[in-house]
Amino acid sequence: MGRPRGSKRTLDTFTIKPLNKPIKPGDCVLMKPADPSNLSYVARVERIESDSRGTNARVHVRWYYRPEESIGGRRQFHGSKELFLSDHFDVQSADTIEGKCTVHSFKSYTKLDAVGNDDFFCRFEYNCSTGAFTPDRVAVYCKCEMPYNPDDLMVQCESCSDWWTLNVVEGDV
Repeated sequence: MGRPRGSKRTLDTFTIKPLNKPIKPGDCVLMKPADPSNLSYVARVERIESDSRGTNARVHVRWYYRPEESIGGRRQFHGSKELFLSDHFDVQSADTIEGKCTVHSFKSYTKLDAVGNDDFFCRFEYNCSTGAFTPDRVAVYCKCEMPYNPDDLMVQCESCSDWWTLNVVEGDV
């Protein structure tokens, strides 16, 4: 017969020890990768639990995927700071949290005056098993008929009011 498991309690907040920053459910965090040469993983904290002594904290997270981690990979219109909110849930030690980050909506990201290292954006949800995206299509712009990539400079034509990526405008001149 196995040992009885210690009781778990749900926490409203947890302080990341080295940074002395509190996290709470709903916050987005950077998680340490197993290989330090890889980029940090990004997750949204769903729930925080600890053992009855309050020592071993665990975070229930919902992972964000980078375009190159998805079926189909990175596409031309994906921004360098783009993430997809996945249906992949997991439980991790709170000790693997490196820090907090912000995952903006696409609209609010495009209105930022300055994008920091810990700023990301999400415009799609991603189903890991099927590779399907929600929404399955977004508005297209420019002569190239691609979705807007916030990394590309766009200009608006004063005559027709259409938007064009600068590389298409320069290529057509």
